[in-house]
Amino acid sequence: MTTQLRTETIERTERPWGWYETISEVPGNKIKRIHVLPGQQISLQKHHQRAEHWVVVLGSACVTVGEQVLTLGGGGHVDIARGTVHRLANLTSEPMEIVEVQFGDDLSEDDIVRLSDDYGRV
Repeated sequence: MTTQLRTETIERTERPWGWYETISEVPGNKIKRIHVLPGQQISLQKHHQRAEHWVVVLGSACVTVGEQVLTLGGGGHVDIARGTVHRLANLTSEPMEIVEVQFGDDLSEDDIVRLSDDYGRV
């Protein structure tokens, strides 16, 4: 069995809280690598068209899912159902990254409903 490595360039999208890279996107799912800077957090948000699965790959993540607030270390993971309010935060002084797998019919950035945001994007 021969495996061919992909040599395409992955584009990094900068955000005020850190950055993300889209690793793969095909109809029905998208995979992102998300880096949250120390002391920063993404908006409190929900999605109408997609569900997400987060896996912590570096550092420690503070994850809000509905009414639950969880602290997840490397390998920790959580499922976020479509329509569920959620947030990802890095409350430490160290780097933090997750891999996010999105599932749904519309995986565009337009499907973000921001409920609260530290950067004025509500």
